[in-house]
Amino acid sequence: MSLKMTSCNKVFGGWHKQYTHYSESLACTMRFAVFLPPQAEHQQVPVLYWLSGLTCNDENFMQKAGAQRIAAQLGIALVAPDTSPRGENIPDDINADYDLGLGAGFYLNATQLPWCKHYHMYDYVVQELPILIEKHLPVSSLRSISGHSMGGHGALVIALRNLNRYRSVSAFSPICNPINSPWGKKAFSNYLGNDLTAWQDYDASELIRKATINIPMLIDQGSEDNFLTEQLKPECLLEAAKKSNYPVKLQMQEGYDHSYYFISSFIESHLQFHAAYLK
Repeated sequence: MSLKMTSCNKVFGGWHKQYTHYSESLACTMRFAVFLPPQAEHQQVPVLYWLSGLTCNDENFMQKAGAQRIAAQLGIALVAPDTSPRGENIPDDINADYDLGLGAGFYLNATQLPWCKHYHMYDYVVQELPILIEKHLPVSSLRSISGHSMGGHGALVIALRNLNRYRSVSAFSPICNPINSPWGKKAFSNYLGNDLTAWQDYDASELIRKATINIPMLIDQGSEDNFLTEQLKPECLLEAAKKSNYPVKLQMQEGYDHSYYFISSFIESHLQFHAAYLK
């Protein structure tokens, strides 16, 4: 696997770069963004993987969250993959809905046609991308993971299914119980079919019941989020975590919504949280 750098900008003493490469997992060319802090010029640095939400790509977080300043101070690399495979021959939702297909990979491995050839975002984020990052960039094998909305769902699921692979996990406004939310039901029925057991493998509230290791988990949720009640369901995650004695720090932030204004307000505390476990 080789990388092709398509853009490079200096920021806070480090470098924001975009790369493209051919993905074996997704059978298409993919793009991701990385911020390398100044410390990466003379040593390997740990990595925080950021998974974005519906309709987003690698640029949303890097341009809107304001994470580079504190990441530069802490010596943490930021890696932001895309949210789905893209290309002329990649299937998309025939109804052009925003919550299925393009920009809506849901960080799972699809098993149903026409999605199963390309929509393997789980394998891409967990296996292929870290191998690529750690081979070609000055980073260590110390990893944490975070995300927003659909990406928050992805971060929680990936961490809970790979408890020895990540030092910590955090999320903003995650879809906590997708098997019982409209977004999740639509995506899972199309990508995974009617096997509800397969659905449970990508549901953080189901997975946390079975967790045998408690890795540090931080969640921030805005009280004025329009999707809170119908789609996100953090109370389901808390209830499941309580039954399995899994410590979850969930902070309800009064007055905040689902936007990047919310993320940018609290991204520094999330980076500080991860830094404590990436040392």
